[in-house]
Amino acid sequence: MAQEEIIFPNNIRNIRLANGMKMTELARRANLSLSAVSKIEKGVRRLNQKQLLNICNILGCKLSDIFIKESDDVASAWQTEIKRRLADNETSGLKIFGSGLRKIRQQTGKTIAKAAKDAGMTLSVYHKIEVGQREIYENEIEPLAKSFSCTVDSLFDKIATMYKSGELNKQINKVKERVKSVLVPGNPISGIDMHDGLYGAKLYDSARKKLVPVFGVPEGKAIAFKKSDETMIVAPASLEGRKGVYAVIPNSKRLNGFIPEKSYVFADTLSKPTVGDLAVLINEDFESLHSDSKAVAQIAVIKQDSKGNLYGQVSSPEEKITPKSMHKVIMIITE
Repeated sequence: MAQEEIIFPNNIRNIRLANGMKMTELARRANLSLSAVSKIEKGVRRLNQKQLLNICNILGCKLSDIFIKESDDVASAWQTEIKRRLADNETSGLKIFGSGLRKIRQQTGKTIAKAAKDAGMTLSVYHKIEVGQREIYENEIEPLAKSFSCTVDSLFDKIATMYKSGELNKQINKVKERVKSVLVPGNPISGIDMHDGLYGAKLYDSARKKLVPVFGVPEGKAIAFKKSDETMIVAPASLEGRKGVYAVIPNSKRLNGFIPEKSYVFADTLSKPTVGDLAVLINEDFESLHSDSKAVAQIAVIKQDSKGNLYGQVSSPEEKITPKSMHKVIMIITE
């Protein structure tokens, strides 16, 4: 029996154990079944963006922590397992059949989703057949053949002819190439070929676009500012994918209640504030800051002196601030 295909190798189990959290608790808080969480941790079940972000929030980790790196133990284990499975399928014919099926699908111009629907299969099952990691059962082969306007015999004949001619070698070798890379975010050659794209890379990129880093939190009479992605929040829909945006938690007491407590203030590094705007003012050059740098920030109303220079005005107590960096506030969200 062919085994389940590993489609999302990840660090979720390691992070959960490091937090001392049981699988049952993660399942409960994530509103998932215990079986679903088990499969997610094993990498044999896909995650959507919402589930991925929710799990990050529950485990208190960064999005990038979920994805494996080449140095992680799970990467080596995953590669070894995939190699073993591919070796097991060498003599079973599954890989040849799957490669031939993919070739026929491509020749007919069908997407993998359309092919699965026409064959009366789930997308997951159909994909596993194409990559040679699932057997075909007797009651499945005829609907599969009919979906490509073939009889069962003619479908096998087509695949056998392609195999003998060497047409399938490129397809089979492409499957083998998958074991040479791991699911590392940002690596254009890593991941698994899923539905004409890299599942892991696409998932990471899509989820990352929905997040905004929180660079500042209240501290004393100011805001402790650190340019780091250790804390992320889901961005408002209008800000998804917008570059240069970050959030800070305001020190509401210094704003005379102008911004409510339990709010997030979103600033845009690419937008220059003008007189009358609300802005985040930082006492250091923003571009020179790195993840370990600490700076002090304030949220203030922008004013202009007699020489035309911009500065910030803060209340409670009154204070004039001349920062090294200032970014326009573009949105305020109250929890």
